[in-house]
Amino acid sequence: MRRSICYCEPNYALAGNSGTWKFTYTTAANLPKGTKLRFDMQSKGRPIDWQIPHTNPKEKDNLIWAELPTGKTLAPANLDTPYGSFEFTIPSEIKQGENFIIHIGSQNSCQRTTQRRRPFHLYIDTKGKGDYKEQPEIFGMDVRGNVLHNLRVIAPSLVARNRRFDVIVRFEDKYGNLTCNAPEGTLIDLSYENLRENLNWKLFIPETGFIALPNLYFNEPSLYKIKLNNLKNNETFLSSPILCLAESPLSLYWGVLHGEWDRADSAENIESYLRYARDEKALQFISSSNFDAEEETSNDVWKLVSQQIAEFNEDDRFVALLGFQWFGEPKTEGLRHFIYSKDSKPILRRKDTKSNSLKKIYKTSNPKEMIAIPTFTMGKTTLYDFEDFSPEYERVAEIYNSWGSSECAAKAGNISPIAGSGKNCIAESAEGSLQKALNAGCRFGFVAGGHDDRGPYSQLFDSEQVQYPAGMTAILAKEHSRSSLIDALQNRSCYATTGEKIILGFHIAQFGMGSEIDTKTRPGLEYNRHISGYAIGTKPIAQATLIRNGTDWSTLEVKNGIVEFEVDDGELLGQIALNPKKEGVTPFVYYYLRIVQEDGHIAWSSPIWVTHNTKKTESSTPAAAKKPRKA
Repeated sequence: MRRSICYCEPNYALAGNSGTWKFTYTTAANLPKGTKLRFDMQSKGRPIDWQIPHTNPKEKDNLIWAELPTGKTLAPANLDTPYGSFEFTIPSEIKQGENFIIHIGSQNSCQRTTQRRRPFHLYIDTKGKGDYKEQPEIFGMDVRGNVLHNLRVIAPSLVARNRRFDVIVRFEDKYGNLTCNAPEGTLIDLSYENLRENLNWKLFIPETGFIALPNLYFNEPSLYKIKLNNLKNNETFLSSPILCLAESPLSLYWGVLHGEWDRADSAENIESYLRYARDEKALQFISSSNFDAEEETSNDVWKLVSQQIAEFNEDDRFVALLGFQWFGEPKTEGLRHFIYSKDSKPILRRKDTKSNSLKKIYKTSNPKEMIAIPTFTMGKTTLYDFEDFSPEYERVAEIYNSWGSSECAAKAGNISPIAGSGKNCIAESAEGSLQKALNAGCRFGFVAGGHDDRGPYSQLFDSEQVQYPAGMTAILAKEHSRSSLIDALQNRSCYATTGEKIILGFHIAQFGMGSEIDTKTRPGLEYNRHISGYAIGTKPIAQATLIRNGTDWSTLEVKNGIVEFEVDDGELLGQIALNPKKEGVTPFVYYYLRIVQEDGHIAWSSPIWVTHNTKKTESSTPAAAKKPRKA
């Protein structure tokens, strides 16, 4: 049986390039007069998608039309669907073996993401009723990486002396796609900043677009950056900072707990979402964060999410966590991101009787197997006032996501406040301030979220809501495994950034961030708290502030764009301790570190608490890595 032929000219395109595209369909059967052909571009109209063309012949650029076998042109009807669909009705018969050609151009922009055999669908209805039941004919065009624009180094942020680690060098176009599209003979010179020995390598650009460099190590504690120099045009690129310590019981892992990306939507394809997080974003951990509503996450979708999370989770490579978002009553419950420590757990739906309130969920769950993260607590519609705070489950809270920070109110000096004007915007509510909750005696670490366009965030992208960069969470853990990362979150051994890999160290009496210390076990803390730490940014640091009890207590000195400090708080603990007069809350002082880079990116360490005159307890958090020595 003869088959129809579909082919594209050209047969490949470079990501983001503009041009004229030609799709030729050679029919294997006669198409009678009045036959309808629907051409689907599979484009949602986003900036990263294939540009949707015009149908008006008066438009000179970015026009779609068809060419009939007679040479005459035919304009389509725009079906106004989210996938860029166009319908042609042929005015005369097209015989077997003749060509029906669809043209798009000129100046039509290709999508900005690479894709092998990118499909374009052509549906055919010979009856002319617009009833497209048959399987479509498919055109396939390869979208390849554009010209080499950026060199990106994927390396750990924190290493110990003489401990070996791997580095990956990605050769990317201006859209972040892997590419080998560079002038012939291009060589990359690789060296280290602050390296004692004069060592450098020459790298070629492989067809894969990346090179793995195994078993690197540093033999002297210091701050390093891997330097890449394109010898063809003398462009230089630097990695994020790598801090080498004499010894470090903990390692630093970067990831996103809740969020999405334009290129990868977890609801559409969870496998692509996880693969993009691991391979393209080079994250070390990720959590699923579908909303509990059945309209978004059916039982079948949740089963698929659970299966893919279990499959992608791999110790020492990529930790995948099973989680979902649950939206309760504003103020008393707010918005939660639940994360499980194990696989094959159920999604808890608010419409179900057994899980329609936080109290029921906490009563029937085990705090060792679940973390409940309050998120976007200062959003007026997602408000959580922390009055019913659960210290067993709510071990960390989200201080920032791409819609703003819940650290404090804008009037109190919030650098990234929740703000927007318009019908669909969400205003800030000071009742959900994390500083207010900390002052009231709640104890939680800080994490950050990313972009989100689901649930209560669904209207924000098309509104006047102020949008910020997607955040990231850093976890200080003993091992790169799910159990170790969950333990670290339980111990609040983590911190938040607005998306950059800013390295933080923060200690009081050698106890790391998230720790609880008391004067019964360390009486000297009554008279003096020795506070030390460091901050190394991807850009020079502009401001470093030590916050005590919710107020800016000390501005730290910045030298050569980094911070390394030791300060003493010599005020009597009993005179400065907060005493909320709340049942079960003993007077205390808490501290945390806020860092602001020159480019505006921020990092917040989790707090450290010093309790005044309590019963003897042991700190629940192991000490983090010691302060680095000067190189």
